[in-house]
Amino acid sequence: MAITTAASRLGTSAFSNSNPIELRPNWSQDDAKAVIQAVYRQVLGNDYIMAYERLTGLESLLCNGSLTVREFVRAVAKSELYKSKFLYTSFQTRVIELNLKHLLGRAPYDESEVIYHLDLYQNNGFEADIDSYIDSAEYDENFGDFIVPYYRGFSTQTGQKVVGFTRMFRLYRGYANSDRAQVEGTASRLASELALNSVSAVVGPSGGSEGWAYRASEKGVTPNKTFRSPAREGRIYRLEVSGMNLPRYPKVRRVSKELLVPYEKLSDTLQQINKMGGKVASITLA
Repeated sequence: MAITTAASRLGTSAFSNSNPIELRPNWSQDDAKAVIQAVYRQVLGNDYIMAYERLTGLESLLCNGSLTVREFVRAVAKSELYKSKFLYTSFQTRVIELNLKHLLGRAPYDESEVIYHLDLYQNNGFEADIDSYIDSAEYDENFGDFIVPYYRGFSTQTGQKVVGFTRMFRLYRGYANSDRAQVEGTASRLASELALNSVSAVVGPSGGSEGWAYRASEKGVTPNKTFRSPAREGRIYRLEVSGMNLPRYPKVRRVSKELLVPYEKLSDTLQQINKMGGKVASITLA
């Protein structure tokens, strides 16, 4: 059954009739190789892997039965390869979005979930945060020791919040896309929606889905006329701020936050951000 009647336009057709990949009893070496490829695709966000980047030692341990699929997933997520692709290059809120997508197959449900993982990362480190996903009851119930994680966020099921469906499309940009090739770059996709407890708009994979919401490129290739119109009053501006110390958030490197501010309060908000030690990365018309 198709995930949605718009599956072909949203890029989810590949998941409509596919079964989870599992390393079943009496598996062959070909089965193990299929699992390895599926883990790379899922955990590394469909990014292309060069031959020299492959984790051959871990692959050998899986192929000789020394590692379960769960432990292979854990090792890939903790690897320097994963860190170099996602941890070192992204704001921490974006890293958490990707961890949830890669390891639990869904988007964040609410802001408290992101805050929990921010705090865990700050106090116990990145590897402890990775363990929190893989050792969770949610992972155990859905994947266990032998199933490769897959995108659960597209399906309605027990224990899955409906709001996760639309938010998943903010993280997933099509079967041929990778998590390092999206036009929005390394910024958080869901910070605003989570802060406002609102539902995300469904955005077509290439930004060309007529009638759906649009997401601009991180590099700003679209002309920006935010401050060129005389009719500014009543407009809402989106501010991306980094380094601001908020009472509810631990102090974590690379954490960014998006604020939606009306024009009338823009000046006061910028002064407040400056007092709190924040830096404004961008101001765009919402």
